[in-house]
Amino acid sequence: MRRTRATISWERTPFAIFLLVTALLLGILSGCDKQQANDQDVLLELGMVHIPPGEFILGSNKTDDSGIQQRYGFVAPLFVDEHPQQKVFVPGFHIDRLEVSSIEYKRYLIDTGAPDPAHWIQNGYNVRPDVLRNASLERLQFIATNYFQIEDDPGRLGRDELMERLETIQTSRDALPVSGVSWFDAASYCRWAGKRLPTEREWEKAARGAYGWEYPWGQEWDDKKANTGEAPDQATPLVPVGATATDASPYGVQDMAGNVSEWVEDWYQPYPGATYQSDMYGKVHKVIRGGGAGSGHYALSTFFRSARRAHAEPGAVSVDVGFRCAKDVATK
Repeated sequence: MRRTRATISWERTPFAIFLLVTALLLGILSGCDKQQANDQDVLLELGMVHIPPGEFILGSNKTDDSGIQQRYGFVAPLFVDEHPQQKVFVPGFHIDRLEVSSIEYKRYLIDTGAPDPAHWIQNGYNVRPDVLRNASLERLQFIATNYFQIEDDPGRLGRDELMERLETIQTSRDALPVSGVSWFDAASYCRWAGKRLPTEREWEKAARGAYGWEYPWGQEWDDKKANTGEAPDQATPLVPVGATATDASPYGVQDMAGNVSEWVEDWYQPYPGATYQSDMYGKVHKVIRGGGAGSGHYALSTFFRSARRAHAEPGAVSVDVGFRCAKDVATK
């Protein structure tokens, strides 16, 4: 039996190679897709959002043409520390989707023994559940009157009803953003959580997207899209983190316009090419970003712009300043 030699059709070979290469690429891409999906799952578990590397529009060239500074008596001129507007490159990073909540910060305090924010002591949020459960009725009534300041007369409530009322108040506060913390407190929490504070540029990119929107949701101001603390039916200025779904950036990062302002990593410094000089530049003040739920002139739209820069001494605390954390992209 004559054995025939297999021959190769050179006309078909390029197509066969194409199929082989395509299959290999699909396998690689499929593996990449699976890895990216796994990475996203991890981020979701951590409550973080991935911000890809790339350029974005930093700062603004805005000027105070309507005389807001003079009208409201602000000491420092508005907008000038945002000059000049420029494109800058930021490497990829991860950032918390939500501001750090009070219950998250409380877990950190319990684990580390760090001191409570002062206003927690004043309003009773620092009282641990076991302390309430083990307190006498008389002690509970004292706590309810002097710290929780409940509307009903605590003396008329039985122990079970009083406990239920106090626990409800505590639970409602758990979801509020932590505030009244210094820059040092915020940086310490982020380290404890295996993260860090975002840089000023990272924060602004996460808020504005790649195209430099004026507000996280777009170019036009809408006081209904962010928690400014001015809603008539609001019992307190702050609302639970993430409760204002419309206050979301192009990347899905929430509460970057309203609720609490946020500490970031950087010292307050001029942007490259800036002509404005401030006595606060240098290692004097740390930068604060985002608008806080305030009142009066602090509810002006200018305070909720994503390019706006505020600043304070790193040891300062305010009931409308909190923070969120960031994290480097892991290298493989």
